[in-house]
Amino acid sequence: MVCKRTPSCTIINLFRIPHEYYQPADLLIGGLASHLFVAFDKEDFSERPTIHQLLNLFVVPKNYQHLLALVFAVKEINENLKILPNVTLGFHIYDSYFNQRMAYQATLDLPSTLIPNYKCNIQKKLISVIGGLDFDTSLYMAIILGIYKIPQLAYGSFAPEETDQSQSIPFYRMVPNEDHQYTGIVELLLHFGWTWVGLLAGDNETGERFMQTLQPLLFQKGICFAFSATTLKTTYLVDYYGMFPCWIQVYQVIMESKAKVVVVYGETKSMLGLRTMVALGEMENVTKTPVGKVWILTAQLDFTALTYQMSWDMQVFHGSLSFAVHSNEVQGFRAFLQLQNPFKANGDGFLKQFWARVFLCSFPHSSTETQASEVCTGEEKLEDLPSSGFEISMTGHSYSVYNAVYVVAHALHTMFLSRSKHREVAQGQLQELQKMQPWQLHLFLRSVSFNNSAGETISFRENKEVEAGFDITNLVTFPNNSFMRVKVGKMDLVAPPGKEFSIDEDKMAWHRSFHQVGHDSNIHEVPPLSVCNPKCPPGSSKEKKEGEKFCCYDCAPCPQGKISSQEDMDNCVGCPEDQYPNKDQSQCIPKTISFLSFKEPLGMSLAFFALFLSLLTVLVLAIFIKHQGTAIVRANNQDITYILLTFLLLCFLCPLIFLSSPEKMTCLLRQIAFGVVFTVTVSCVLSKTITVVLAFMATKPGSRIRKWVGKRLASSIVFSCSLVQAGICAMWLGTSPPFPDSDMHSIMGEIILECNEGSVTMFYCVLGYMGFLAIVSFVVAFAARKLPDSFNEAKFITFSMLVFCSVWISFVPVYLSTKGKYMVAVEIFSILASGAGLLGSIFVPKCYIIVLRPNLNSKEQLIKRK
Repeated sequence: MVCKRTPSCTIINLFRIPHEYYQPADLLIGGLASHLFVAFDKEDFSERPTIHQLLNLFVVPKNYQHLLALVFAVKEINENLKILPNVTLGFHIYDSYFNQRMAYQATLDLPSTLIPNYKCNIQKKLISVIGGLDFDTSLYMAIILGIYKIPQLAYGSFAPEETDQSQSIPFYRMVPNEDHQYTGIVELLLHFGWTWVGLLAGDNETGERFMQTLQPLLFQKGICFAFSATTLKTTYLVDYYGMFPCWIQVYQVIMESKAKVVVVYGETKSMLGLRTMVALGEMENVTKTPVGKVWILTAQLDFTALTYQMSWDMQVFHGSLSFAVHSNEVQGFRAFLQLQNPFKANGDGFLKQFWARVFLCSFPHSSTETQASEVCTGEEKLEDLPSSGFEISMTGHSYSVYNAVYVVAHALHTMFLSRSKHREVAQGQLQELQKMQPWQLHLFLRSVSFNNSAGETISFRENKEVEAGFDITNLVTFPNNSFMRVKVGKMDLVAPPGKEFSIDEDKMAWHRSFHQVGHDSNIHEVPPLSVCNPKCPPGSSKEKKEGEKFCCYDCAPCPQGKISSQEDMDNCVGCPEDQYPNKDQSQCIPKTISFLSFKEPLGMSLAFFALFLSLLTVLVLAIFIKHQGTAIVRANNQDITYILLTFLLLCFLCPLIFLSSPEKMTCLLRQIAFGVVFTVTVSCVLSKTITVVLAFMATKPGSRIRKWVGKRLASSIVFSCSLVQAGICAMWLGTSPPFPDSDMHSIMGEIILECNEGSVTMFYCVLGYMGFLAIVSFVVAFAARKLPDSFNEAKFITFSMLVFCSVWISFVPVYLSTKGKYMVAVEIFSILASGAGLLGSIFVPKCYIIVLRPNLNSKEQLIKRK
């Protein structure tokens, strides 16, 4: 039995989608755009949903370019004989209406029928679907398309942060991973030093995930949130007007905050809400001076507007920065846009409604459009529309759609080539491709790689996301509500590590409230400061404020001896040992080399006195030698006197060693020479004192001491006493000798070159031994002070030893309480003072008699004196 008629079936679609763009062909690419916005009434489920619920319809005119990018790409491929020859591509485009239910409805209609797995009458060879614009819509589509295993290429959906979840997403993304956008935001804030920023995100899962991901990244870099707010979402029209008070409240929080930078995260609906919030806020604050903000928008956002928002002022967004999916100018696309005509729609169910809304005109016999005062003629020009309504340049999302169509075409072409190797070419490409199933395309999509018409390589990474970066664009607005996007930077994912982020400040434009007038009366554009408080200047460090976020702090001056060379340093740091802080404690400057030398006034004065006393000693020695035959010279043991004067001369010359540069030989020589020379000097005084006492005792009848009185005893005393000091000095040199050293801490700004004594104990042993000899001399001389004047030199020696001991006893505390070169000056002064005391006390009276009173310089006169 044969049926003459094939049974037919009928599907009654109770809710037919009114907007579609269909172009039949051998193979079809489905598309789900986000061009129309519907605010639905609340449903009570008492009746079936009907078409009247789509009457609350708004147009997002900028997104119409996304549809045209798909149409343009299909047109180019069909005209290109190198890709899919003898095969035509078509398309079937629906709209998501920014609504979950409508996205499901449209996705179900794309395979050919409302009922899954049931085909009736209409036969469409659907091979892939491009959509949607936001992540939620892409997921809704994936749920349906996953059943059929139809490849889906999302042109605006970003991957979740979790790697496992990213791998499980059943569609290909024509945009890079969102992690790179987070990195770009952080780098942008750090580049301009914005540490106090606001955050505005959508009240949904993706907005919450954005906040949870971005906040730790910012905290790690020292960036705080001045505020974080969410924009409420609405599904139903009745709730829309109830959101106005909330939007005004959020606007006031933004404008009253000290943060000059606001990071905004969301999708197209978020931008529509942001425009409304700003407009309402400006109306509420009409008498107040507008406050400029730098809006940093993420790539999901675009400067879109509903048709009634196209006339709203855009100046508030002047200078905004936006991360955008990388795009390039495609040759021929601008001309293609200019050819659009509503009277030549050719199956475009979107064009007339778009045209009527953006040009505020109406078409004759139109039942769906509100009658406007003017009639649409088709002569209107898209380039005359403000940029918030429509852009002639290809946007990032349109560029992604354009590349997505070519990805599908190249994957089909590769599939045909792989099959033609095993079959005769005569079978034809069309027959081969018509036999294929959509799921077979996945293998070829993953490995696709080609250069598009703009000269850029298009390919997918392992996680099914395109290898692309982000453009950083700066918004320049104009009084007619148009704007221009200026590319000022990028996130280049193929750049070397550390070079991915780049930005050109010279191209930047900022909100006019941030402009400054210079000395030449010209207006200079400068990046705004967005910090909780002014930066701490050099010379101070940050000090935490109790109860405030770590970005808010006070500035504390650096403590003595430390500096901070940069702004906002956490801690002050010490200078290297050879440097010291300047007056402002903002930098380290080299210390000057200092030591007591002949070139400075103090050194010159001490050297002068040393030379003066040396000459005086030479003069006394010359007087004694010239008058060596006189009674007063002969009575004072000439040999010991000459030795004493010679070593006094050496004592006065010792300071010249102390005034030379501290070097190894100088340090070894000066203390040893000082110790030995002064010991010999004091030993001579002690010898003279003992000689006087013994000489008096020897004059007594029957005294046995007479044999000890003579030159041999005096020489023995000098030699033996000096030998002990020489032994002490030898031990000092053998164990811990003096060495050159530098004192970097005693005096600010100076490195004092000095001689380190090596062993302080040995130094004080040398001084102690000299003091011991001086005390012995003083005691013996004091005991002999009442001897007859004819033999008595003890009075002068007593006074000289009193001066000597007083100088060196006071030397010790003064020496210990001084630092640097003044220690050397104290020692030199003590040497000169004690030497001068000996010279003046012992020899000045004798020289007075020899030179001025020669009549007293005789034996008879000496015996007569009492």
